[in-house]
Amino acid sequence: MSPTDELIPILKKLRLSGVLESLELRTQQALDDELGHSEFLLRLLQDEADRRDAKQLSRRLKKAAFEHERTFETFDFAFNTKLPKAKILELANTSFIERCDNVLLIGPTGVGKSHIAQALGHRACRVGFDVVHVTADDMLRQLRAARADGSHERRLQRFVQPKLLIIDDIGLRPLSGDEPLDLYDIIRLRYERRSTILTSNRDVEEIGALFGDPLLASAAMDRLLHHAHVLTLVGSSFRNPPDNSKPARKRKAA
Repeated sequence: MSPTDELIPILKKLRLSGVLESLELRTQQALDDELGHSEFLLRLLQDEADRRDAKQLSRRLKKAAFEHERTFETFDFAFNTKLPKAKILELANTSFIERCDNVLLIGPTGVGKSHIAQALGHRACRVGFDVVHVTADDMLRQLRAARADGSHERRLQRFVQPKLLIIDDIGLRPLSGDEPLDLYDIIRLRYERRSTILTSNRDVEEIGALFGDPLLASAAMDRLLHHAHVLTLVGSSFRNPPDNSKPARKRKAA
């Protein structure tokens, strides 16, 4: 039995079996470069740490359920020069999540709201935060169905627990039934505990009007806007660029 064969059960017991993926390569490298024992061990364990980080990031991205892989690296700030680029990139350092601040991205269709929101979510996943992305319609539909089958409280927690919740396209249609109460509960339960990003084609006053009841609207918007960064995005639509825009490369839709 070789030393490697004897090593396998030990590594499995220590939950370090991933080390075997680079053991042969690192061993040969140590011989070729005449590495000391400490340097060899450091490189071997760094490989394992990198593998685990990559696996955890993959899990966070899967849980986030982004519609597409939208990042700041693929966002064309030059297309709409009126966008508040400095403020957006300041949010990209994700410190707003640590402070439990909210972000509202307001503006017409196509200016990049969804892309920016998901890019912020992608950055949050990279630094270790758990994220959930959902359209407002889908979230409210899930909660409506959960009321019918008795799983409402458990489903509600799916949207309350993540450190960052991204609710896309709030206000595309009026809220009905228990939807205003569900949205209020999510805002209330996340207030000063978690961060929420909302995107909407409506302005802030119109979002408040969606709740129907003035008292409910006031309670919800007061919590939502406290510690909030409200960015109004203006400019041309990425989906329908003006004739004089550069046609060189395919643009990402918002």
